[in-house]
Amino acid sequence: MNLTSREISEKYNRFARWYDWVEGIPDLLGVRKLRGRLLRRASGKVLEVAVGTGKNLRYYPQDCRIIAVDVSREMLNVARKRATKLSMDVSFSLTDAEALAFAHDSFDTVVSSLATCTFPNPVVALQEMARVCRTDGKILLLEHGRSDREWFGRLQDRRADRHAKQLGCHWNREPLEIVREAGLTVVAAWRTFLGIFHLIQAKP
Repeated sequence: MNLTSREISEKYNRFARWYDWVEGIPDLLGVRKLRGRLLRRASGKVLEVAVGTGKNLRYYPQDCRIIAVDVSREMLNVARKRATKLSMDVSFSLTDAEALAFAHDSFDTVVSSLATCTFPNPVVALQEMARVCRTDGKILLLEHGRSDREWFGRLQDRRADRHAKQLGCHWNREPLEIVREAGLTVVAAWRTFLGIFHLIQAKP
């Protein structure tokens, strides 16, 4: 089942105060290091799509100029507080990933992490990221998806619908396939932890 953007917004508005606690589990599995590894590649004017509670913010190079968007107002409120604690000047906006309110070729780097799983139409969201990214820019993705270990992938498949009902997270999507279906060019890609977590650098 695919939730609508409005349904996802409402769910994450209710869940925002607990999100970082639950996200502690992926952090223990190495996601914190993956954030650092990916985001050191960011540069210039940056758009972060589906910023959530702002867990990526501390990993950006200091000279990045960051605009961060999310479909959930309460998640953005948490991210604003995090930016203040980090003494970072970040612009935040309530925006749907599938209809970004920015002109073509606006950003040097576009970032999204652990969000492709929740977009109602992830191909459209990635096409929007490509649209607002400069042709010589970078699209940096940290995603999770179906394991390349077949036994674990089948387990994910069996529980996929039940898992998606909670927060709209489709944990058995294939991030690389979605990136290619959206027409992006994959520059580099890595998988880790049973092939579940993906680091992807792409370009429009």
